[in-house]
Amino acid sequence: MLVLTRKPGEQVMIGDGIVITVLEGRGDGVRIGIEAPRGVPIQRREVIEAIAAANLAAAEAGADAGQGTEDALRGLVPPAPPASAG
Repeated sequence: MLVLTRKPGEQVMIGDGIVITVLEGRGDGVRIGIEAPRGVPIQRREVIEAIAAANLAAAEAGADAGQGTEDALRGLVPPAPPASAG
C-alpha cells in the first residue's frame, strides 16, 4: 500500500486516466474527487460488501425455500391449452 500526505487541492494520478484530488480535510475524514474514464467503475467498498451480503442471504433463502418456491411460480403461469387433433 502506498501512503501519501496530500493537502487540499493536491492530486494523485493513477495510470494515465485516473486523477484523485483532495478537496478538503474534515476532522477525522477527507473529501476527495475522482476523475476516471466512464468505463471505470468507482464504488465505495462498504456498498459492494453490503450488496454481496444481501445477494448471499437471498441465495440462501431461495435454497431453503426449495420446492415450495418452484410450485408457487408454476401457479402464476396459466396451463398451456391442449393440443388440437389434426
